[in-house]
This record gives sequence, C-alpha cells and structure tokens, in this order.
Amino acid sequence: MEGKQRSKLKKGLKVKVVQKKDQRSGNLTEGIIKRILTNSATHPHGIKVMLESGKVGRVKEIE
Repeated sequence: MEGKQRSKLKKGLKVKVVQKKDQRSGNLTEGIIKRILTNSATHPHGIKVMLESGKVGRVKEIE
C-alpha cells in the first residue's frame, strides 16, 4: 500500500520495484530512487520511479 502514495517517496530512498518485464512473475528489483516519474499523488499499481541503476518500475515496497 505504501508504494501507491507519492508523498511517502523521495529521492535517495531504498525501495523494491516491479519492472514491466516482471509484472507477470512479480519479481522485485531492489534499488535507490533516482527520479519519481509519476506526477499524480497516488497510483493504484504503485508510483513509477527510476532507480540509480537506470531501471524503471512501480514501487511495491519501501525499505
């Protein structure tokens, strides 16, 4: 639930995201937020972010 609210996320936060290619398997990728890509305050599938590694995904967990 926490990854669905933009207000709980900020640059430098450690999170787990699901990438587009992993949506079926639900495989999570861990990383540090570089940019927040979703403009709206909330999103039902999670806020889309770019990690420092360059990977893009929707936040599922905040560590």
